[in-house]
Amino acid sequence: MDQAETAAAASNGAAGKTHLDALVIGAGVAGLCQLHLLREQGLNVRAYDAASDVGGTWYWNRYPGARFDSEAYIYQYLFCEDLYKDWSWSERFPGQPEIERWMHYVTDKLDLRRDIQFSTRIESAHWDEKKERWQVRTSAGEEIETQFLISCTGMLSAPLTAPFPGQDSFQGEIFHTSRWPKEPVELAGKRVGVVGIGATGIQVIQTIASEVAQLKVFVRTPQYVLPMKNPKFGDAEVAGYKDRFEELRETLPKTFTGFEYDFEQEWADLTPEKRREVLEETYADGSLKLWLASFADMFFVEEVNAEISEFVREKMRERLPDARLRDLLIPTDYGFGTHRVPLESGYLEVYQRPNVEAVSVKENPIKAVVPEGLKLADGTVHALDVIILATGFDAGTGALTRMDMQGRDGRNVKDDWSRDIRTTMGLQIHGYPNLFLTGAPLAPAAALCNMTTCLQRQAHWIADCIGHVRANGKTVIEPTAETEEAWVQHHDETAGANLISKTRSWYVGSNVPGKPRRVLSYTGGTGAYHEKCDDVAASGYRGFAMH
Repeated sequence: MDQAETAAAASNGAAGKTHLDALVIGAGVAGLCQLHLLREQGLNVRAYDAASDVGGTWYWNRYPGARFDSEAYIYQYLFCEDLYKDWSWSERFPGQPEIERWMHYVTDKLDLRRDIQFSTRIESAHWDEKKERWQVRTSAGEEIETQFLISCTGMLSAPLTAPFPGQDSFQGEIFHTSRWPKEPVELAGKRVGVVGIGATGIQVIQTIASEVAQLKVFVRTPQYVLPMKNPKFGDAEVAGYKDRFEELRETLPKTFTGFEYDFEQEWADLTPEKRREVLEETYADGSLKLWLASFADMFFVEEVNAEISEFVREKMRERLPDARLRDLLIPTDYGFGTHRVPLESGYLEVYQRPNVEAVSVKENPIKAVVPEGLKLADGTVHALDVIILATGFDAGTGALTRMDMQGRDGRNVKDDWSRDIRTTMGLQIHGYPNLFLTGAPLAPAAALCNMTTCLQRQAHWIADCIGHVRANGKTVIEPTAETEEAWVQHHDETAGANLISKTRSWYVGSNVPGKPRRVLSYTGGTGAYHEKCDDVAASGYRGFAMH
């Protein structure tokens, strides 16, 4: 019997039920960190993941062109210097295969595999009020009893895979970008349609355009885009960023977005010439710096946002000589930075290729998938061999609402969040004792945070909280209703001052019909959020009921 089998046998009761101190849902960036931290405390902890290996986002999103748009050297764990320095990135924004190898490296270096169960989905989790334990059931029929339940399911992990009727009738192949197969997909010589031109769709489009016989891009909501500069890293560059380990560990959690750069000037303090200089400089950086470190005023002052939006439109117009393409691909009805801003490499130039056609579906939307391809509202059918859906996610909430998650008094997350999306700091939910969350609504997440910065800080907070509960002889912790209400009000006040709240996007859930409208991510800044979390911990978890 190997080590994993021995541990599993020791945790099983007489009736075959698995007994754990803590169960982690997910083996991505947050889940691996959470598993490591809880295991360091000596807890009997196990992670479960529906995938066949680690990686989370970087396991599922293996579509053509998938890569970082955070700099690689900040998209890392910072709790261990050796873990950071023993891995070397090959370029500034690596692709999915290299990222997945990094996830495997972390898993093996920390010896985490022995406590992860793959190819297993958590189907239900019910709070047992008498036992004060979570009763969990998996897709394999395994029954688990655990004191603490930690959801590390990710902000963007519940894909919208069936946006159109008739998908089963299609005679070709349909792929959703977040469920791309491991096996190679043959696109050469085929008629391919891409639906969705957010960050993911853009990566796909610019990657496959030169390979396919014909590419039709169905355009509804155009995006402001920034050109990516992705230099290769040699020994000097690798040594340079590794020498910054202590600096990055100290500064990343304190910036507004968890990136290495931050907002350093006020729009009103600069002359028009100096403003232009800052915009040109941050644009030329080839990163998200223009969005996340030029002027914070763009998120709050409409006049500032209008000027910066026009600056980006000007840059896009320079690359699009065709007037029709300008009308289709350059946004005019929302401001720069209020939607997710994609980085791209030659994306706009793709539309000038003879085998690429941009099809407007804003006024003439896609109505159905038919055997031949995609049918529009006016009856036009676009014949295709392959349909690629880059149609997004039920962001923030979908991973939990698709699970049967029941708390006290029979309440469940699906019903609660269908009325009002509420959490306490994105870390717990009133009515769900001993349930912890990472990458959840009302915390900084994919909207305005470098994910590894935020996720590992949340994982540390959770581990410290569980440690506090156990060290003080308690067994249960839950935020009070008053604490949760105060956080929701603070979140909404902060979001209400932000232009993000005034647009339609997945940032506010408007991509999912019937979803309650609320800015899903905390917009008060990563540094400020971490200070608030630290204050709660330092107070002995004021506002959280323990017994």
